[in-house]
Amino acid sequence: MIDGLAVRDEAAVEQLWRRYFPRLVGLARKRLRRAPRRLEDEEDVALSAFASFCRAAEAGRFPQLLDREGLWRLLVVITARKVAHLGRDEGRRPTSPIYEEEPLSREPSPDLMALAVEEHRRLLGCLGDPERALVATMRMEGHSVKEIADHLHYCERAIKRKLKLIRDTWERELLAQERVFRTGAESSG
Repeated sequence: MIDGLAVRDEAAVEQLWRRYFPRLVGLARKRLRRAPRRLEDEEDVALSAFASFCRAAEAGRFPQLLDREGLWRLLVVITARKVAHLGRDEGRRPTSPIYEEEPLSREPSPDLMALAVEEHRRLLGCLGDPERALVATMRMEGHSVKEIADHLHYCERAIKRKLKLIRDTWERELLAQERVFRTGAESSG
């Protein structure tokens, strides 16, 4: 799907939209919770973040983006910055911690880091097995399948099976989370 963006594949954009837009709305809602109501709401922020991502991907700005985890992290950063820019562009200096991130900062805000750590722990907890969590962590840290297999004294095929189970578990979890966000968005709209 990610590769499809570079060639303007409408089906790829549609799949990404269905998978990530509800989650972006939920993230923006959480970030905007303490801010005063305004003309733009969480759906506007999510729409702007998704559109910015698509334009940049079409322009080839994310050649290193290879997987869902990297994509979600990127979308979280773009959405958080859209929220921060919204407060800045309204010409006021809000006291809410959601606006503490400097717009041009390369470092994520403490709120964003806390959110990322919370999501990371939640997803590892969904695996229900400390060994699978270790395999997932090592893979996210950039270890090869062979390195993980050597470290855990397994054959590479066993590690590949574990990685497939991890991906399947997380995909089910993300789909369940999307349903929750979609249900929440429909009931509030």
